[in-house]
Amino acid sequence: MSRASGAQVLALDTLVRLRRGLHTPAAHTLGTPRRLPVPDGMTAPLGCDAVATPARLGPLLMPRLPRVGCVYADEAHWWWIVPSDSDYALEWPTPARYLTGAVVPDAPAVPPLIHKPDGTLPYTPPIPLYLALCRLTGTTPTWSRPVSA
Repeated sequence: MSRASGAQVLALDTLVRLRRGLHTPAAHTLGTPRRLPVPDGMTAPLGCDAVATPARLGPLLMPRLPRVGCVYADEAHWWWIVPSDSDYALEWPTPARYLTGAVVPDAPAVPPLIHKPDGTLPYTPPIPLYLALCRLTGTTPTWSRPVSA
């Protein structure tokens, strides 16, 4: 089978990112979006997204995680840096919010970094973070829910 001339083949990740772009609220409705920066000396080879949690959950999550990456916080929220696409096939439990590109909407300023891991990677492992959030919120993990026909 041959491709039509001039046709471009898109990889699955490109299609996923394009689809996400369609569902991102317009900048004018959000206020000033701010991207959480990767600290100097660290690299993010897998890209960066973030998981936002209410500030009250932050101190409860920290001791439940085997490794904690970069965490930003203000009085209302804590933001955990995770590799891009860490929401694939996961429904993050409410009240957590998944932020593609580690962009924080409506931020008056970039929240301060409250935890920086040793090493060069900024990531909190997403599966332990997801499971700890499920545990704290009383949510059944996606893969443990009954399947309906």
